[in-house]
Amino acid sequence: MSYFTWKETGLTSDCESLEAMASRFEESAKLMRRMSLEGFTLKKNNKFQLITHKNPSVFESWGFINEEPPFRQLTLIPDEK
Repeated sequence: MSYFTWKETGLTSDCESLEAMASRFEESAKLMRRMSLEGFTLKKNNKFQLITHKNPSVFESWGFINEEPPFRQLTLIPDEK
């Protein structure tokens, strides 16, 4: 399963006003809702939050980089017959 680690380290750290902070949260919420509708899910792994998708093509179409170990990624490549 393709995944990347969600690390929120200052979503609003560059905002100059409460209005700017609110806009940033609203934009983020809209994106996360859209991702959820597309089949992305959140998986908790120890202290990390991983955003996952079962379909590697959909995952890649969003421009995300798969963080699975290389040997695991190779098992996802379909055999061409």
